[in-house]
Amino acid sequence: DPLSTQVISRDHHAYLAGVLATTAATCERIATEVRNLQKTDTLEAEEPFRKGQKGSSAMPHKRNPITMEKVCGLSRVVKSNAQVAFDNVALWHERDISHSSAERVAQADSFIALDHMFQCLIRVIDGLQLYPARMMANLNKTRGLIFSSKVLLALVDTGITREDAYAIVQENAMATWHEVQDCVSGPTF
Repeated sequence: DPLSTQVISRDHHAYLAGVLATTAATCERIATEVRNLQKTDTLEAEEPFRKGQKGSSAMPHKRNPITMEKVCGLSRVVKSNAQVAFDNVALWHERDISHSSAERVAQADSFIALDHMFQCLIRVIDGLQLYPARMMANLNKTRGLIFSSKVLLALVDTGITREDAYAIVQENAMATWHEVQDCVSGPTF
């Protein structure tokens, strides 16, 4: 600020809170991916499971991704704390306790929560269990449907219009989709 006052403009604090919230959201994105990969019907990866650790309270066979669930929850806290910082930008003359009381809690909590989120992510990524055979099985379940966009682009490269190529790929993909759904082993998606 060009003019020095006893009150520091809170836009700097709001900017910092925004950076912390964005970082927390990135951590949440990683944690959500691990959680999705650990779902029973996917099970391509799992966070480490300590000896004696309990899984689901209702389903003893299940191993919940509790660490990544915690990261997602803490991300919500950090992101909501950013709103406190943005609300504190508008001051009543020279500030009052309504600003500093909220700031003292939100700022410290955001740093502490983000530090804990980093520790959780490091621990899980270092010990992440990967299941390549399950990854391949999941890919094979689609009978190549996941490559439909590549086929579409290859047809367009041969000179077929995009609209015609799309119709060709969609018709064949839907036929395969129905075959996959009608398998004796039951639905695969």
